[in-house]
Amino acid sequence: MARPDAIPNAGDDLAEWLANGYQGSMDWMAYTAERRADPLKLWPEARSVILVGMNYGPECDPLADLARADRATISVYARNRDYHDVIKGKLKELAGFLAGRAGGDVKVFVDTAPVMEKPLAQAAGLGWQGKHTVLVSREFGSWLFLGAIFTTVELPADEPESDHCGSCRRCLDICPTDAFPAPYQLDSRRCISYLTIEHKGHIDPALREGIGNRIFGCDDCLAVCPWNKFAQAGREAKLQQRDDLAGLPLADLARLDEAAFRARFAGTPIKRSGRDRFVRNVLIAVGNSRSPELAGSARDNLDDASPLVRAMAVWALSRLAAPDDFAREASIRRPRETDEAVRGEWDAGLSQSESA
Repeated sequence: MARPDAIPNAGDDLAEWLANGYQGSMDWMAYTAERRADPLKLWPEARSVILVGMNYGPECDPLADLARADRATISVYARNRDYHDVIKGKLKELAGFLAGRAGGDVKVFVDTAPVMEKPLAQAAGLGWQGKHTVLVSREFGSWLFLGAIFTTVELPADEPESDHCGSCRRCLDICPTDAFPAPYQLDSRRCISYLTIEHKGHIDPALREGIGNRIFGCDDCLAVCPWNKFAQAGREAKLQQRDDLAGLPLADLARLDEAAFRARFAGTPIKRSGRDRFVRNVLIAVGNSRSPELAGSARDNLDDASPLVRAMAVWALSRLAAPDDFAREASIRRPRETDEAVRGEWDAGLSQSESA
């Protein structure tokens, strides 16, 4: 538990982060900055904030599939029911219990509202924000979903947690796209989780190779945290992963149309990204596989209705097909392509073939 005024420095930290442009295309971060930095701006009547964490630590190595180039790697958090639904339901139960026992009004928040859960969670003693900016717990490592209950009831505040990262920088050094300009700072524009989930446009060519076969999110900085050795504690209350969302063949995912995508990922966080962005990510993984056997997966998407998909199909094909084969496809499709970005991918691929 924490007081709503327990994070007085949050506004300055957020303002600096926004000034650096680290939010990328997440414009709502700036629109809601004032309310995000001060819980009392969100709800002036609040007198206490209860922060809760739910363990979702994986049973096996979440990075194991990175070595299987023809398979997809999906972030651990997304291999479940959508955590917004799971945690909001539990928060409402807890909030109802609190209101029944202590009176007062309550409001529950899970990620979608402008609440800075991580600084509040540190103020409430749940853990501390590590150098990768994620909350770290001495009991559960880097694997905690967070939620908050605001209440008008005065509750005794807990002691804040101190930083226990020490000199460790494993989370910073493992990042495939160098998304940490400094400890405790994240540049979302280079973060694979942002790029594959939040970013709606084309992905910078300079960052594509670093994405590897990570098609939805990235667990690298979380998985190497040494505090994870405690993450198996409290297994009876842990959110369990779905086994059918691990190690999926890229060739199968590249064939998904809208209906198949919705059916395949119903009830998971993946569905919220939409089919086009998802297949865009899959095709980046196909291109990174360097496996000529997957060239057909790229070729089959060259005429997709979505420019996002077509562009990455071209990019993947340029890396997998023989130069003559790529040039032949370009001679057919490049003249009739209406999207500038897709035409640019054809041109880049042809230039690459000529230089090779």
